Amino acid sequence: MYGSILDTIGSPLVQVDSPEGVTVAAKLESFNPGGSAKDRPAMQMIKTAEREGLIEPGDRLVEPTSGNTGIGLSLVCAARGYDLTIVMPAGKSKERQQIMAAYGAELELIEGDMTDARNRADELEAEGAIQLGQFDNPANPEAHYQTTGKEIIEQVGGREIDAFVAGVGTGGTLSGTGRRLREAFPDVEIIAVEPERNAILSTGEAGHDEFQGMGPGFVSENLDRDLIDRVETVRLEEAEAECRRLAREEGLLVGQSSGAMSVVSKQIARDIADPDLECPTPPRTFDEPMPEADGGAVVEDCPLVVTVFWDSGERYLSTGLFDLE
Repeated sequence: MYGSILDTIGSPLVQVDSPEGVTVAAKLESFNPGGSAKDRPAMQMIKTAEREGLIEPGDRLVEPTSGNTGIGLSLVCAARGYDLTIVMPAGKSKERQQIMAAYGAELELIEGDMTDARNRADELEAEGAIQLGQFDNPANPEAHYQTTGKEIIEQVGGREIDAFVAGVGTGGTLSGTGRRLREAFPDVEIIAVEPERNAILSTGEAGHDEFQGMGPGFVSENLDRDLIDRVETVRLEEAEAECRRLAREEGLLVGQSSGAMSVVSKQIARDIADPDLECPTPPRTFDEPMPEADGGAVVEDCPLVVTVFWDSGERYLSTGLFDLE
């Protein structure tokens, strides 16, 4: 028995459809109680602030977010007894707004982007609220160093990770997980992913894109750019098409950023695949045994690409992402 819903944070690593001669595996963060990877930094930021005596239950907190961090903080604040105000661009999905409200958070929707949301949160902080600051709070990447990265190393079962693919929002997932994986696998290639139309890492200039949870339009203070070996971009339309494929062909209901991770992960996988290896493919039904590799090659020899599927597609339904074509 768990003592709190917060004790259930964690997720499985699942093999997904992979090119021949390589394995692609995704961390399914929708298994977290708040439904996304952001439960991890939300809990770590609250825990760290409490330990340092900066906050205590009953305080009023504020955070700018495009959605998932707000949901994670709403969950943690409900469990720990904080009043929370979320500042969010009005164009984000209705489901995200409804979930945060269900947890008891107060929502302030603004016109504009994440830069505007950060500015408004700064104003509320000046009025007396306490801002946790996911973009520059070191507890954000530390959460992924302590949990996401640690879990992945345990879950690959002794296999070498050749590449890690992560989208860039706050930079917490890439920086914390990437740092932990680089310590365990010094040769791992770390690939950052950003929206093609808002590719500030690639071009140095912010753009505009409807990606939710990726591409904030600025370089977050929490992003450790020294870890990044290369940057790839993805068009929203391509990511959404992959979301629909994942749902209809693999039973994985994920959001836009996860679709982008899948697109890039398969690109990387094709680049490093070894056609001489007969890597196993995922079983298609629960009672079908996992195929075994033939010949002298063993499963552990297969190149391995790991990525993170950040959230569930349920919080994107109102966007039309999964509408019948």
